[in-house]
Amino acid sequence: MAQSTQTIRPSRHPLSLALVMLLSAAVTLSAQQAATLRLKTITFDDVKFDIKKGQAFKRNMLPETIEQLDGALIKVRGYILPSFKQEGITQFILVRDNKECCFGPKAALFDCMVVQMDAGKSIAYTVRPIAVEGIFTVREYKGPDGSHLAIYHLKSRSAG
Repeated sequence: MAQSTQTIRPSRHPLSLALVMLLSAAVTLSAQQAATLRLKTITFDDVKFDIKKGQAFKRNMLPETIEQLDGALIKVRGYILPSFKQEGITQFILVRDNKECCFGPKAALFDCMVVQMDAGKSIAYTVRPIAVEGIFTVREYKGPDGSHLAIYHLKSRSAG
């Protein structure tokens, strides 16, 4: 006796489609709620590591504590590095403080993060400190000469 195989085809029934969409939305909402519960507040001290001035960066310099933050939802406070744009900023450099040393060309790699705002979101420049929430990743940004300009990236869902 031959066994028959059944092919499962997606239903074209509107209620089935609505149920799938509802379940998908519930899973997304649940994931967002879980991410909010796992929000970790950090400072720039938490992403500091041993590197001598002028030394080339290598990923293996990062301690395990920083590697564990890679991909984590974090909240960090800092300052927007000044630029010519004052409104509608969608990408900026978040720095540890507003002292002159951090705005210079040789600031420490761990004293800044490249922040990319979520699609459709922007921020206005301010001299006041801001808090930024988003997904933290280690991502190397190099200048034309091959030297590292930044190593941290933050995909921001909110800033202000």
